Amino acid sequence: MHSSSLGRPMPAASRRTVLRGIGGAVALGAGMPLLSACGGSGSASDPKTVSLGSNASDAVPKKAFAEIYAAFTKQSGITVDVNTKDHNTFQEQINSYLQGTPDDVFNWFAGYRMQFFAAKGLASPIDDVWQKIGGNFPEAMKALSKGADGKYYFVPISTSLWGVFYRKSVFQRYGYEVPTTWDQLVALCKQMKKDGLVPFAFGDKDAWPALGTFDQINFRTNGYDFHVELMAGKASWTDAKVRKTFDHWAEILPYHQEGAVGRTWQDAAQTLISKKAGMYLFGSFVAQQFTNKADLDDLDFFPFPEINSAYGQDTVEAPTDGFMLSKAPKNKAGALKLLEFLGTPEAEQIYLKSDPSLVAASSKADTSSYTALQKKAYATIAGAKHLTQFMDRDSRPDFTSTVMQPALQKFIRDPKGVDSLLASIERQKKTIFASA
Repeated sequence: MHSSSLGRPMPAASRRTVLRGIGGAVALGAGMPLLSACGGSGSASDPKTVSLGSNASDAVPKKAFAEIYAAFTKQSGITVDVNTKDHNTFQEQINSYLQGTPDDVFNWFAGYRMQFFAAKGLASPIDDVWQKIGGNFPEAMKALSKGADGKYYFVPISTSLWGVFYRKSVFQRYGYEVPTTWDQLVALCKQMKKDGLVPFAFGDKDAWPALGTFDQINFRTNGYDFHVELMAGKASWTDAKVRKTFDHWAEILPYHQEGAVGRTWQDAAQTLISKKAGMYLFGSFVAQQFTNKADLDDLDFFPFPEINSAYGQDTVEAPTDGFMLSKAPKNKAGALKLLEFLGTPEAEQIYLKSDPSLVAASSKADTSSYTALQKKAYATIAGAKHLTQFMDRDSRPDFTSTVMQPALQKFIRDPKGVDSLLASIERQKKTIFASA
């Protein structure tokens, strides 16, 4: 699953324990410590302390956030009492945690996942905060931070980007042009194959990377609004529009690396590094695999090409992490001050100094220390009309893990029989989305 504090994938094993429906009962592993607020349910409010539930259990983000909270304390005199839980555990238990006595502020993800808890009344609106920080963010990032009721519930801090990554030297050597339309992309795939390259590196052993391929082709074919409706369970998977998405995918699937279901994304990245593959549709965290600086300097990307001129390249997939305010914070005034600070370019710069694999969500952050790749990712995100999150964040995680991941692997193995596959997805979707 792609929902990591670093914008990086979680271990595949965690997929089996993902929420059985964010709204349903949470399946808890035996002996697994329950998430609970730092202060416990009955503690009195301390105006000089804000409690924060954190999923940033990995060393890099944990250190980066600690530095942000230290800066906030220095500025405000308010201490941040951080309650860090294992990233996957936090995700699996979020529903029961928020229904209990959660911390004042908590880490979470933008888009559908945020909207789900906002609609359930498990988070507080923060429009007052956005009156102060709104000027720091582009319009698409503002839209990502709103609930279905139009109120703000989320303060974004960092984001990553999905695009088509390639080696500049490979394109120069063969005289390839960056494709901006579907026909140009198909022609480039054919040429790469003739030149002895694998056109698209591809690894779907962990079952989530293909979700990203579907997203790109779907919103390029059918536009942002339809894509969002489909992810939210409102549009039908048997709609002719979805069939068109799979038809496009089937057209370029022969140009993808064979045996993808048995290959990890890291191994697929190696074929791009070794110049055996010409392109790789993936998240910007693929750069972590480029350990040699010369190779990293040679890495570039382009947004997925236009398929339907009505939508062009106006949508960018940019999974975004940030913070929310719980339903009944003990120190609301302090929590709002913290959220306001987290929405400043200063806070983002502290974070990105410690974790350069991502880019700032703010359009006012200092990008002078960015690599060329970060600068391009930042400009692409800031210039997008619409931002999506990635299928497992834009839809119910039980639907993506139990239905979509196996369905897309089946399609990759055998792209025939799409109609029956889509009918099966739709049947299962109706059952899952009908549950609480």
